[in-house]
Amino acid sequence: MPAFRTLDDVNVSGKRVVIRLDLNVPMEKGKVTDTTRIERVLPTLKELLRNNAVVVILAHFDRPKGKVVPEMSLKPVAAALEKLLHHKVQFVFTDWQKAPTISAKPGDVILMENTRYHGGEEKNDAGFAKMLGSLGDIFVNDAFSAAHRAHSSTEGIAHMLPAYAGRAMEQELSALASALETPKKPVIAIVGGAKVSTKLDLLGNLVKKVEGLVIGGAMANTFLAAQGYGVGKSLAEPDLADTAREVLQAAEKVSCAVILPVDAIVAKEFKAGAESHDYGIDAIPADGMMLDVGPMSVDRVKAAIDNAHTLLWNGPFGAFETEPFDAATVAIAKYAAARTRAGKLVSIAGGGDTVAALNHAGVANDFTYISTAGGAFLEWLEGKELPGVKALMKN
Repeated sequence: MPAFRTLDDVNVSGKRVVIRLDLNVPMEKGKVTDTTRIERVLPTLKELLRNNAVVVILAHFDRPKGKVVPEMSLKPVAAALEKLLHHKVQFVFTDWQKAPTISAKPGDVILMENTRYHGGEEKNDAGFAKMLGSLGDIFVNDAFSAAHRAHSSTEGIAHMLPAYAGRAMEQELSALASALETPKKPVIAIVGGAKVSTKLDLLGNLVKKVEGLVIGGAMANTFLAAQGYGVGKSLAEPDLADTAREVLQAAEKVSCAVILPVDAIVAKEFKAGAESHDYGIDAIPADGMMLDVGPMSVDRVKAAIDNAHTLLWNGPFGAFETEPFDAATVAIAKYAAARTRAGKLVSIAGGGDTVAALNHAGVANDFTYISTAGGAFLEWLEGKELPGVKALMKN
Protein backbone atom coordinates (compact mmCIF):
# COMPACT_ATOMS: atom_id res chain seq x y z
CA MET A 1 0.00 0.00 0.00
CA PRO A 2 1.38 3.48 -0.86
CA ALA A 3 2.21 5.61 2.17
CA PHE A 4 -0.51 7.93 3.44
CA ARG A 5 -0.21 11.01 5.61
CA THR A 6 -1.10 10.56 9.29
CA LEU A 7 -1.24 12.73 12.41
CA ASP A 8 2.47 11.92 12.91
CA ASP A 9 3.16 14.22 9.94
CA VAL A 10 1.55 17.41 11.30
CA ASN A 11 1.59 19.78 14.28
CA VAL A 12 -2.02 20.61 15.15
CA SER A 13 -1.34 22.93 18.09
CA GLY A 14 -3.46 26.06 17.84
CA LYS A 15 -4.82 24.88 14.47
CA ARG A 16 -8.44 24.41 13.52
CA VAL A 17 -8.79 20.75 12.48
CA VAL A 18 -11.76 19.79 10.34
CA ILE A 19 -12.29 16.07 10.91
CA ARG A 20 -14.60 13.78 8.95
CA LEU A 21 -16.16 11.06 11.11
CA ASP A 22 -18.78 8.41 10.42
CA LEU A 23 -21.47 9.15 13.00
CA ASN A 24 -24.23 7.44 11.02
CA VAL A 25 -25.15 5.40 14.09
CA PRO A 26 -28.30 3.40 14.93
CA MET A 27 -30.92 5.63 16.53
CA GLU A 28 -34.25 5.02 18.23
CA LYS A 29 -36.63 7.70 19.52
CA GLY A 30 -33.91 10.33 19.34
CA LYS A 31 -31.35 8.25 21.27
CA VAL A 32 -28.21 6.52 19.96
CA THR A 33 -28.61 2.75 20.48
CA ASP A 34 -25.15 1.54 19.37
CA THR A 35 -22.05 3.65 20.07
CA THR A 36 -19.45 1.41 18.35
CA ARG A 37 -18.62 3.93 15.61
CA ILE A 38 -18.28 6.76 18.12
CA GLU A 39 -15.98 4.68 20.34
CA ARG A 40 -13.68 3.95 17.38
CA VAL A 41 -12.88 7.64 16.81
CA LEU A 42 -12.36 8.67 20.46
CA PRO A 43 -8.55 8.10 20.35
CA THR A 44 -8.17 10.55 17.44
CA LEU A 45 -10.37 13.19 19.10
CA LYS A 46 -8.55 12.85 22.42
CA GLU A 47 -5.17 13.16 20.70
CA LEU A 48 -6.25 16.35 18.90
CA LEU A 49 -7.49 17.83 22.19
CA ARG A 50 -4.27 16.86 24.02
CA ASN A 51 -2.35 18.64 21.28
CA ASN A 52 -4.27 21.88 21.68
CA ALA A 53 -6.35 21.80 18.48
CA VAL A 54 -9.78 23.24 17.73
CA VAL A 55 -11.86 20.24 16.58
CA VAL A 56 -14.57 20.82 13.97
CA ILE A 57 -16.46 17.61 13.16
CA LEU A 58 -18.15 16.87 9.83
CA ALA A 59 -20.46 13.85 9.48
CA HIS A 60 -23.59 12.67 7.69
CA PHE A 61 -26.69 10.99 9.00
CA ASP A 62 -29.09 8.92 6.86
CA ARG A 63 -30.18 10.22 3.43
CA PRO A 64 -31.88 13.63 3.59
CA LYS A 65 -31.07 14.13 -0.13
CA GLY A 66 -30.02 17.77 0.10
CA LYS A 67 -32.93 18.91 2.29
CA VAL A 68 -33.19 19.83 5.96
CA VAL A 69 -34.97 16.83 7.53
CA PRO A 70 -35.26 17.44 11.32
CA GLU A 71 -35.33 13.72 12.21
CA MET A 72 -32.02 13.30 10.37
CA SER A 73 -30.25 15.93 12.46
CA LEU A 74 -26.96 15.05 14.16
CA LYS A 75 -28.00 16.91 17.34
CA PRO A 76 -28.79 13.69 19.33
CA VAL A 77 -25.37 12.34 18.35
CA ALA A 78 -23.70 15.38 19.94
CA ALA A 79 -25.10 14.34 23.33
CA ALA A 80 -23.84 10.73 22.93
CA LEU A 81 -20.42 11.94 21.77
CA GLU A 82 -20.14 14.38 24.69
CA LYS A 83 -20.89 11.60 27.17
CA LEU A 84 -18.29 9.19 25.71
CA LEU A 85 -15.62 11.84 25.15
CA HIS A 86 -16.11 13.33 28.65
CA HIS A 87 -15.74 16.71 27.00
CA LYS A 88 -18.23 19.42 26.03
CA VAL A 89 -19.42 19.16 22.42
CA GLN A 90 -20.95 22.27 20.88
CA PHE A 91 -23.55 21.50 18.20
CA VAL A 92 -23.89 23.95 15.32
CA PHE A 93 -27.06 23.82 13.27
CA THR A 94 -26.67 24.96 9.68
CA ASP A 95 -28.62 24.34 6.46
CA TRP A 96 -25.27 24.79 4.66
CA GLN A 97 -26.67 27.43 2.31
CA LYS A 98 -23.76 29.64 3.32
CA ALA A 99 -20.56 29.02 5.26
CA PRO A 100 -21.39 28.98 9.00
CA THR A 101 -19.30 31.22 11.24
CA ILE A 102 -17.66 29.46 14.15
CA SER A 103 -16.08 31.09 17.18
CA ALA A 104 -13.83 28.58 18.91
CA LYS A 105 -10.59 28.32 20.86
CA PRO A 106 -8.12 25.43 21.20
CA GLY A 107 -9.71 22.62 23.20
CA ASP A 108 -13.20 23.24 21.80
CA VAL A 109 -15.12 20.45 20.04
CA ILE A 110 -17.77 21.46 17.53
CA LEU A 111 -20.12 19.07 15.72
CA MET A 112 -21.56 20.55 12.53
CA GLU A 113 -25.00 19.60 11.25
CA ASN A 114 -25.52 16.77 8.71
CA THR A 115 -23.40 17.51 5.61
CA ARG A 116 -26.03 15.79 3.47
CA TYR A 117 -28.42 18.69 4.13
CA HIS A 118 -26.49 20.29 1.24
CA GLY A 119 -27.38 18.96 -2.21
CA GLY A 120 -23.75 19.19 -3.34
CA GLU A 121 -22.33 16.84 -0.70
CA GLU A 122 -23.03 13.56 -2.52
CA LYS A 123 -22.17 15.13 -5.90
CA ASN A 124 -18.70 16.09 -4.59
CA ASP A 125 -19.51 19.68 -5.50
CA ALA A 126 -16.30 21.76 -5.53
CA GLY A 127 -18.09 24.84 -4.19
CA PHE A 128 -19.38 22.93 -1.17
CA ALA A 129 -15.96 21.32 -0.62
CA LYS A 130 -14.45 24.82 -0.61
CA MET A 131 -17.05 25.97 1.95
CA LEU A 132 -16.20 23.00 4.19
CA GLY A 133 -12.49 23.74 3.76
CA SER A 134 -13.05 27.33 4.91
CA LEU A 135 -13.93 25.97 8.38
CA GLY A 136 -10.34 24.98 9.22
CA ASP A 137 -6.59 24.86 8.59
CA ILE A 138 -6.12 21.06 8.37
CA PHE A 139 -8.35 18.18 7.24
CA VAL A 140 -8.32 14.79 9.00
CA ASN A 141 -10.32 11.87 7.62
CA ASP A 142 -11.19 9.28 10.25
CA ALA A 143 -14.18 7.79 8.42
CA PHE A 144 -12.93 4.72 6.54
CA SER A 145 -16.52 3.47 6.25
CA ALA A 146 -17.33 6.50 4.06
CA ALA A 147 -14.02 6.41 2.14
CA HIS A 148 -15.50 4.60 -0.88
CA ARG A 149 -17.70 7.66 -1.53
CA ALA A 150 -16.24 10.59 -3.47
CA HIS A 151 -18.25 13.22 -1.57
CA SER A 152 -17.39 16.83 -0.74
CA SER A 153 -16.69 16.00 2.92
CA THR A 154 -14.62 12.86 2.23
CA GLU A 155 -12.72 13.55 -1.00
CA GLY A 156 -13.34 17.11 -2.22
CA ILE A 157 -12.20 18.83 0.97
CA ALA A 158 -8.93 16.84 0.92
CA HIS A 159 -7.91 18.98 -2.08
CA MET A 160 -8.76 22.22 -0.25
CA LEU A 161 -6.68 21.65 2.91
CA PRO A 162 -3.58 19.64 3.90
CA ALA A 163 -5.13 16.18 4.47
CA TYR A 164 -4.23 13.42 6.94
CA ALA A 165 -5.57 10.05 8.12
CA GLY A 166 -6.93 9.90 11.66
CA ARG A 167 -5.92 7.05 13.98
CA ALA A 168 -8.98 4.87 13.26
CA MET A 169 -8.43 5.27 9.49
CA GLU A 170 -4.73 4.51 9.94
CA GLN A 171 -5.50 1.39 12.00
CA GLU A 172 -8.02 0.19 9.41
CA LEU A 173 -5.66 0.70 6.47
CA SER A 174 -2.77 -1.00 8.28
CA ALA A 175 -4.95 -3.99 9.24
CA LEU A 176 -6.29 -4.40 5.72
CA ALA A 177 -2.86 -4.06 4.12
CA SER A 178 -1.47 -6.72 6.45
CA ALA A 179 -4.35 -9.04 5.52
CA LEU A 180 -4.29 -8.89 1.75
CA GLU A 181 -1.20 -7.00 0.58
CA THR A 182 1.54 -8.33 2.88
CA PRO A 183 -0.14 -11.21 4.72
CA LYS A 184 1.37 -14.12 6.53
CA LYS A 185 0.47 -17.03 4.25
CA PRO A 186 -1.47 -19.23 3.74
CA VAL A 187 -4.48 -16.89 3.59
CA ILE A 188 -8.04 -18.21 3.71
CA ALA A 189 -11.12 -16.12 2.94
CA ILE A 190 -14.66 -16.86 4.07
CA VAL A 191 -17.29 -15.27 1.86
CA GLY A 192 -20.92 -15.78 2.78
CA GLY A 193 -24.21 -13.97 2.41
CA ALA A 194 -27.20 -14.36 0.18
CA LYS A 195 -26.22 -13.40 -3.34
CA VAL A 196 -23.37 -14.20 -5.71
CA SER A 197 -24.43 -11.20 -7.82
CA THR A 198 -23.41 -8.71 -5.10
CA LYS A 199 -19.99 -10.32 -4.58
CA LEU A 200 -18.76 -11.16 -8.07
CA ASP A 201 -15.95 -8.58 -8.02
CA LEU A 202 -14.97 -9.75 -4.55
CA LEU A 203 -14.73 -13.43 -5.56
CA GLY A 204 -12.82 -12.53 -8.73
CA ASN A 205 -10.23 -10.55 -6.76
CA LEU A 206 -9.89 -12.99 -3.86
CA VAL A 207 -9.16 -16.13 -5.90
CA LYS A 208 -6.00 -14.34 -7.13
CA LYS A 209 -4.91 -13.34 -3.61
CA VAL A 210 -5.73 -16.25 -1.26
CA GLU A 211 -4.81 -19.91 -0.98
CA GLY A 212 -8.29 -21.01 0.12
CA LEU A 213 -11.78 -19.62 -0.49
CA VAL A 214 -14.67 -20.86 1.66
CA ILE A 215 -18.09 -20.07 0.19
CA GLY A 216 -21.04 -20.13 2.58
CA GLY A 217 -24.55 -18.77 2.96
CA ALA A 218 -27.10 -18.90 0.16
CA MET A 219 -24.24 -17.99 -2.21
CA ALA A 220 -23.00 -21.55 -1.85
CA ASN A 221 -26.37 -22.85 -3.12
CA THR A 222 -25.78 -21.13 -6.46
CA PHE A 223 -22.36 -22.80 -6.77
CA LEU A 224 -23.79 -26.21 -5.83
CA ALA A 225 -26.64 -25.84 -8.34
CA ALA A 226 -24.06 -24.86 -11.01
CA GLN A 227 -22.31 -28.18 -10.34
CA GLY A 228 -25.55 -30.10 -10.90
CA TYR A 229 -26.71 -30.62 -7.31
CA GLY A 230 -30.41 -30.28 -6.53
CA VAL A 231 -30.94 -27.45 -4.04
CA GLY A 232 -34.70 -27.91 -3.48
CA LYS A 233 -36.45 -24.68 -2.57
CA SER A 234 -33.26 -23.04 -1.30
CA LEU A 235 -32.43 -19.45 -2.13
CA ALA A 236 -30.18 -19.50 -5.23
CA GLU A 237 -29.46 -17.58 -8.44
CA PRO A 238 -29.76 -20.16 -11.23
CA ASP A 239 -29.08 -17.52 -13.91
CA LEU A 240 -25.58 -17.11 -12.45
CA ALA A 241 -24.61 -20.77 -12.90
CA ASP A 242 -22.16 -19.94 -15.72
CA THR A 243 -20.60 -17.19 -13.59
CA ALA A 244 -20.19 -19.57 -10.66
CA ARG A 245 -18.45 -22.08 -12.93
CA GLU A 246 -16.15 -19.31 -14.23
CA VAL A 247 -15.15 -18.43 -10.65
CA LEU A 248 -14.34 -22.10 -9.97
CA GLN A 249 -12.27 -22.34 -13.18
CA ALA A 250 -10.39 -19.13 -12.35
CA ALA A 251 -9.61 -20.49 -8.88
CA GLU A 252 -8.35 -23.77 -10.33
CA LYS A 253 -5.98 -21.92 -12.69
CA VAL A 254 -4.25 -20.18 -9.79
CA SER A 255 -4.42 -23.17 -7.41
CA CYS A 256 -6.85 -21.50 -5.02
CA ALA A 257 -8.80 -24.23 -3.20
CA VAL A 258 -12.55 -23.52 -3.16
CA ILE A 259 -14.35 -25.07 -0.20
CA LEU A 260 -18.09 -25.58 -0.66
CA PRO A 261 -20.53 -27.25 1.76
CA VAL A 262 -20.70 -31.04 1.73
CA ASP A 263 -23.83 -31.15 3.90
CA ALA A 264 -26.59 -28.74 4.88
CA ILE A 265 -29.21 -28.14 7.55
CA VAL A 266 -32.54 -28.34 5.74
CA ALA A 267 -36.03 -27.30 6.86
CA LYS A 268 -39.39 -27.15 5.07
CA GLU A 269 -40.10 -23.69 6.47
CA PHE A 270 -37.99 -20.77 7.53
CA LYS A 271 -38.85 -19.84 11.09
CA ALA A 272 -37.23 -19.95 14.52
CA GLY A 273 -37.11 -23.47 15.93
CA ALA A 274 -38.36 -25.06 12.68
CA GLU A 275 -37.81 -28.81 12.47
CA SER A 276 -34.60 -29.38 10.51
CA HIS A 277 -32.29 -32.22 9.50
CA ASP A 278 -28.76 -32.60 8.19
CA TYR A 279 -28.52 -33.89 4.59
CA GLY A 280 -25.55 -34.53 2.30
CA ILE A 281 -25.64 -32.08 -0.60
CA ASP A 282 -26.35 -34.93 -3.03
CA ALA A 283 -29.60 -35.71 -1.16
CA ILE A 284 -31.35 -32.35 -0.58
CA PRO A 285 -35.16 -32.93 -0.56
CA ALA A 286 -37.06 -31.21 -3.36
CA ASP A 287 -39.35 -29.47 -0.85
CA GLY A 288 -36.52 -28.45 1.52
CA MET A 289 -34.58 -25.25 2.08
CA MET A 290 -30.87 -25.24 2.96
CA LEU A 291 -30.66 -22.72 5.81
CA ASP A 292 -27.21 -23.48 7.24
CA VAL A 293 -24.21 -25.65 6.46
CA GLY A 294 -24.00 -28.96 8.30
CA PRO A 295 -21.48 -30.35 10.84
CA MET A 296 -19.28 -32.09 8.22
CA SER A 297 -18.95 -28.77 6.38
CA VAL A 298 -18.09 -27.02 9.66
CA ASP A 299 -15.30 -29.56 10.23
CA ARG A 300 -13.91 -28.90 6.74
CA VAL A 301 -13.81 -25.16 7.42
CA LYS A 302 -12.12 -25.72 10.79
CA ALA A 303 -9.47 -27.85 9.04
CA ALA A 304 -8.90 -25.05 6.51
CA ILE A 305 -8.53 -22.54 9.37
CA ASP A 306 -5.98 -24.89 11.01
CA ASN A 307 -3.87 -24.67 7.85
CA ALA A 308 -4.08 -20.86 7.58
CA HIS A 309 -2.06 -18.05 9.13
CA THR A 310 -4.46 -15.30 7.99
CA LEU A 311 -8.26 -15.29 7.81
CA LEU A 312 -10.46 -12.76 6.03
CA TRP A 313 -14.20 -13.04 6.73
CA ASN A 314 -17.12 -11.35 4.99
CA GLY A 315 -20.60 -12.82 5.31
CA PRO A 316 -22.29 -15.48 7.49
CA PHE A 317 -22.77 -19.18 6.70
CA GLY A 318 -26.51 -19.49 7.26
CA ALA A 319 -29.58 -17.56 8.36
CA PHE A 320 -27.71 -16.77 11.60
CA GLU A 321 -30.38 -14.39 12.97
CA THR A 322 -32.74 -17.34 13.39
CA GLU A 323 -32.03 -20.36 15.61
CA PRO A 324 -31.07 -23.13 14.97
CA PHE A 325 -29.65 -21.84 11.68
CA ASP A 326 -26.92 -19.89 13.46
CA ALA A 327 -25.04 -23.03 14.55
CA ALA A 328 -22.37 -23.18 11.82
CA THR A 329 -21.58 -19.45 11.89
CA VAL A 330 -21.26 -19.52 15.70
CA ALA A 331 -19.13 -22.69 15.74
CA ILE A 332 -16.71 -21.42 13.07
CA ALA A 333 -16.54 -17.93 14.64
CA LYS A 334 -15.66 -19.44 18.03
CA TYR A 335 -13.03 -21.69 16.44
CA ALA A 336 -11.38 -18.79 14.57
CA ALA A 337 -11.46 -16.72 17.77
CA ALA A 338 -9.76 -19.50 19.75
CA ARG A 339 -7.00 -19.83 17.11
CA THR A 340 -6.53 -16.05 17.22
CA ARG A 341 -6.30 -15.99 21.02
CA ALA A 342 -3.70 -18.77 20.82
CA GLY A 343 -1.59 -16.59 18.49
CA LYS A 344 -1.95 -19.01 15.58
CA LEU A 345 -4.18 -16.86 13.35
CA VAL A 346 -4.52 -13.26 12.20
CA SER A 347 -8.27 -12.81 11.80
CA ILE A 348 -9.84 -9.82 10.03
CA ALA A 349 -13.58 -9.47 9.49
CA GLY A 350 -15.87 -6.78 8.17
CA GLY A 351 -19.31 -5.95 6.83
CA GLY A 352 -22.50 -5.32 8.78
CA ASP A 353 -23.86 -8.89 8.81
CA THR A 354 -20.46 -10.30 9.67
CA VAL A 355 -19.99 -7.98 12.65
CA ALA A 356 -23.53 -8.80 13.84
CA ALA A 357 -22.80 -12.55 13.49
CA LEU A 358 -19.53 -12.30 15.44
CA ASN A 359 -21.27 -10.28 18.16
CA HIS A 360 -23.99 -12.94 18.23
CA ALA A 361 -21.30 -15.59 18.69
CA GLY A 362 -19.75 -13.50 21.49
CA VAL A 363 -16.31 -13.38 19.87
CA ALA A 364 -16.08 -9.95 18.25
CA ASN A 365 -13.43 -8.83 20.75
CA ASP A 366 -11.28 -11.89 20.07
CA PHE A 367 -10.63 -11.23 16.38
CA THR A 368 -7.42 -9.42 15.42
CA TYR A 369 -9.38 -6.66 13.71
CA ILE A 370 -13.02 -6.01 12.93
CA SER A 371 -13.92 -3.35 10.39
CA THR A 372 -17.05 -1.34 11.13
CA ALA A 373 -17.21 -0.45 7.44
CA GLY A 374 -19.64 -2.15 5.08
CA GLY A 375 -19.31 -0.93 1.49
CA ALA A 376 -15.78 0.44 1.93
CA PHE A 377 -14.54 -2.86 3.38
CA LEU A 378 -16.14 -4.77 0.51
CA GLU A 379 -14.77 -2.45 -2.19
CA TRP A 380 -11.31 -2.65 -0.65
CA LEU A 381 -11.50 -6.48 -0.71
CA GLU A 382 -12.60 -6.20 -4.35
CA GLY A 383 -9.34 -4.40 -5.10
CA LYS A 384 -11.02 -1.08 -5.89
CA GLU A 385 -9.43 2.30 -5.19
CA LEU A 386 -11.22 4.22 -2.44
CA PRO A 387 -11.44 7.96 -3.27
CA GLY A 388 -11.33 9.08 0.39
CA VAL A 389 -8.14 7.05 0.95
CA LYS A 390 -6.45 8.05 -2.32
CA ALA A 391 -6.80 11.71 -1.32
CA LEU A 392 -4.62 11.04 1.77
CA MET A 393 -1.74 9.42 -0.11
CA LYS A 394 1.72 10.96 -0.02
CA ASN A 395 2.62 12.13 -3.50
